[in-house]
Amino acid sequence: MVNPRLDRLPGYPFARLRALLDGVDPPAGVEPLALSIGEPRHGPPPMLAETLAANAHLWGRYPPIGGTPGFRDAVGSWLVRRYGLAEGAIDPATQILPVAGTREALFMAAALALPDGRGGATPAVLIPNPYYHVYAGSAAMTGAEAVFLPATRETGFLPDLAAVDEATLARTALFYLCSPANPQGAAAGLDYLKTAVRLARDHDFVLCVDECYAEIYGGEPPPGAVQACAALGYGNVLVFHSLSKRSSAPGLRSGFVAGDPALIEKFKRLRDVGGATVPLPVMAASEALWRDDAHVEENRALYRAKFDAAEALLAGRFGFYRPDGGFFLWLDVGDGEAAARRLWAEAGLRVLPGAYLAADDRDGHNPGAAFIRVALVHDQATTTEALERLLAVLR
Repeated sequence: MVNPRLDRLPGYPFARLRALLDGVDPPAGVEPLALSIGEPRHGPPPMLAETLAANAHLWGRYPPIGGTPGFRDAVGSWLVRRYGLAEGAIDPATQILPVAGTREALFMAAALALPDGRGGATPAVLIPNPYYHVYAGSAAMTGAEAVFLPATRETGFLPDLAAVDEATLARTALFYLCSPANPQGAAAGLDYLKTAVRLARDHDFVLCVDECYAEIYGGEPPPGAVQACAALGYGNVLVFHSLSKRSSAPGLRSGFVAGDPALIEKFKRLRDVGGATVPLPVMAASEALWRDDAHVEENRALYRAKFDAAEALLAGRFGFYRPDGGFFLWLDVGDGEAAARRLWAEAGLRVLPGAYLAADDRDGHNPGAAFIRVALVHDQATTTEALERLLAVLR
């Protein structure tokens, strides 16, 4: 007998895409291009391979769950630089924990945060809708109720915090907030983040802020939850960051969680039992990457140029807008599934229907149904060609 909660897991978006396109062939003579998955194709900086090689002698040692002092110090220094914190605003020894990619850590956060009950009611996990599938999966596997909060154009592509009723807040144990959002790219302002922190304190739930796209932006750097915490304190808050997008190193599987020292200590205890450790050579390479900002600026410039190309081609079409952060286009094409099939069959482009990233609301409407998510992860020339193909099919 397997755990029946497995049947409550949301459909994996890319399995659904494979099923949608099964039996559909791209046109002959056209090179297929995958714009469906957010896998950066920019090369990582040379220091990654160099540092891994220089620390190859450490592959033979078990890594500490809590990480090395050098790793934690590098992360703490980066947080201070990136978010303009005062020196000493965050303690690397008690407020930072390495994780084997934030996907694992975000999933485990529910096991950390959810009680057996909440005032006699089923605990609730608040999730933006559209959403990253891991959030809903963690709620399902811990027996919580996923409460989906609309994050549509009408709400600025972020949940309307004032619209969450008191009864729901009273049984909320965890709130996943993604900023900049995946897939819409909207970034929460500092006042919004402070409101979310206050809600977590007032109703005693854990606020998990997923900021994995925070280093990819075109204009002003998006605010971060640590800035709100610098003013309000870190209680009830966990913040998640990764090197996958920042340093074009998704295969490194390296990130960190920071925040409330009491929660970090409990998270460490949980990961002592079931967490994947970060190998010491990987931790050394991660330390080098967090200490260096130059390669991030170069990476950001490459994405900015691709959004320039996208704007030149798509402005005024499909509800195009430049996101605050991240590397996705969230395009309103009327019917995302139909558009995805056409783009594969007629242009060899693999994009993700927005419905696969969203849940039906109470009226049975899926807020992502009209959209496709397009990942601008290829080089400039390939991206421009892909967008020209998209426009030729959907114009």
